[in-house]
Amino acid sequence: MIAARRKEHRLSTYELALHRLRHDRLLQALLLLMGALAAFDPRPANDYLRWLDAPTLAGLAGLLMLTQAVRTSGLIQRWAQAAVARLSNVRMLALVMVLLSAALASMLTNDVALFLIVPLTLAIDAITHIPRTRLVIFEALAVNAGSTLSPIGNPQNLLLWQHSGLAFPQFVLALLPAGLIMLALLLCIACAAFSSAPLQLQSAAEPTRLNMPLGIGAIVLLGGMVAALQFHQAVPAMLVVFAVGLLFFRPVLAGVDWMLLVTFAAMFVGLGHLSAVPWVNAHVGALDWRDPRVLYGGGIALSQLISNVPAAVLLQHYTRELTLLATAVNVGGSGIMIGSLANLIALRLDGSPRIGWKFHAWSIPYLLASALLVGAWVLR
Repeated sequence: MIAARRKEHRLSTYELALHRLRHDRLLQALLLLMGALAAFDPRPANDYLRWLDAPTLAGLAGLLMLTQAVRTSGLIQRWAQAAVARLSNVRMLALVMVLLSAALASMLTNDVALFLIVPLTLAIDAITHIPRTRLVIFEALAVNAGSTLSPIGNPQNLLLWQHSGLAFPQFVLALLPAGLIMLALLLCIACAAFSSAPLQLQSAAEPTRLNMPLGIGAIVLLGGMVAALQFHQAVPAMLVVFAVGLLFFRPVLAGVDWMLLVTFAAMFVGLGHLSAVPWVNAHVGALDWRDPRVLYGGGIALSQLISNVPAAVLLQHYTRELTLLATAVNVGGSGIMIGSLANLIALRLDGSPRIGWKFHAWSIPYLLASALLVGAWVLR
């Protein structure tokens, strides 16, 4: 009986991965890119291993496991529900949710923050009348701003931090002005976008189930993972986290979005190979990436075309100014909804009709304003 259940679980996991592969256009495009480059520009195996960037990938795997554990514990959701219960009007709710989204993104990555915040927003909408879609849009913009504040806030920061050679505090200080400008601007816009109408709860929200040992253990391990990344021990630390997970929270590991890790692996290899193709190298390399204005503007523009993580992966090969590149691609996470995977996650979780158009009505003006304000600071 147990063996049959395990087989059924393995089958369902396999079927889920196939379903994700069939519907994940970004992953399909990256795998197609990898296959085409391997066929027309074959390289030694060592090149592929170098492009795979095992330390960064291991760091992402460790963070995915631990943030999934924090999410599963219910610790963050319970705290957020208690905070929301004390709010009096829609504008105050929006400001708190924007700040909470930004704070969680700086600690738990922008994607994971949305997996916590958007379901909570949907639950709030079920018990009181709020402009839900608009709030979800602002939460998506908030996690992009908040993730700028931390080297582990998003994949591109983790990648560029690992390659920069900077200490954790140094990287934080380098991106802090940009993150604060983006967040302050978003809060100002939110004050105008949401009314001061009172919140009228229709019914009490059901408290989230709490697993305190899991939550505390995951937070302790998360701190250890960050320290390991600082000392370039990502692979051993990830193996420790995985071993602890197998022993103490195996169901959490089953809930990790492993296909997201496959997507990043394909991204690292595909774009690393692409940057090494002589024709691409000649044309992209023809731009003067040593000019801060070219790097800043190019990073933002390229993020609108291929998303900010691939933009960071590609452009890191052409510059040593990795903190300025990180600033550019973080700003570029707003604007067109493909600028950041976090945007797509938020819109998919909300599921409202025509939410893409509504998103762009706020995100594009926000991108233009934040690009100008941040640019005035970093290029001064």
